[in-house]
Amino acid sequence: MPSSAPSTPGSATDVGPGYREQLYWLRYQDFFPGALRITEENAPAEHWWSWRDVRVHVDRVTREHAPAKLIALHGIGTYGRMLAPFGRLPSLADLEFIAPDLPGFGLTRASRRGTTYQDWIDCVRDLVALERARDDRPIVLLGMSTGGRLAYDVAARAGGDVAGVIATCLIDPQRSEARRRLAARPEMARWSGLLGLVPGPLSTARVPTHWLANIAAVSNHAQLANLVWADPIGGGSWLALGFVRSCLGAAPAVRPEAFTGPPVLLAHPADDRWTPPLLSERFFDRIGGPTRSAALTGAGHLPVEESGLADLDRAIRDFFEEFGLPW
Repeated sequence: MPSSAPSTPGSATDVGPGYREQLYWLRYQDFFPGALRITEENAPAEHWWSWRDVRVHVDRVTREHAPAKLIALHGIGTYGRMLAPFGRLPSLADLEFIAPDLPGFGLTRASRRGTTYQDWIDCVRDLVALERARDDRPIVLLGMSTGGRLAYDVAARAGGDVAGVIATCLIDPQRSEARRRLAARPEMARWSGLLGLVPGPLSTARVPTHWLANIAAVSNHAQLANLVWADPIGGGSWLALGFVRSCLGAAPAVRPEAFTGPPVLLAHPADDRWTPPLLSERFFDRIGGPTRSAALTGAGHLPVEESGLADLDRAIRDFFEEFGLPW
């Protein structure tokens, strides 16, 4: 269980400026359809959660009578506030929305002892456990980009605490082809194994995220991709070499063939120029549990296109209905 409950907005445990002061996220809204856009007036409430030695920033849209909760998980180069528009999709708009900034991105700092991919898994698992302790409403995980694999790994270890997984991407970074696609330049994948030789004291050394990851391919809209690339708490932030090493070397929490977790929906953007659908399908097709898949027409890696969002909304509705999930 987490070490403590989340603080309430405006309490003495608030840490640093929130998204009321850090307004870069507003620049992304022009790329979403109007009904999904987040403004300063309708933005999620903010609070901080003490987890281990980190204060985790959490966005929340509280809906006490919602039939379920949605925990949205970002990937490398993004953060929780960037996912708020997806929580306004018609299929998700009646659910309670929760979006943490995982350690090292957004407004959540990395741990002083160094953050690993396993820390991300543990952080989300503890958040799920905390939400289950609050009430017994089902929890659905929405994983965007590399957050999709994170959602799978959490669900694989969370027992019955997760009712469903929605992922826009499911890849195995241990595979060489996946590493070539994830890297800022394909030839960098050849040297990724050398990260394992980085001595402990250098594992906390940091480099710009877009030096290592292909942030330029996060969207098929060049202007949006440029915004993410330059975002000082997103694609323009810095990554510790130890964290990168842990991500590339992370085996699935449970082999897909042995997965006995909740139903999984893969809703992969059809025109993804960063992680092509085939990479996710190779992982997804091995999942032994109940699954459903859909292609998001005309959508890039971070789907903001109306056609892709319409497909995503429809796929989520069908997924909830097929597996009896409340929405």
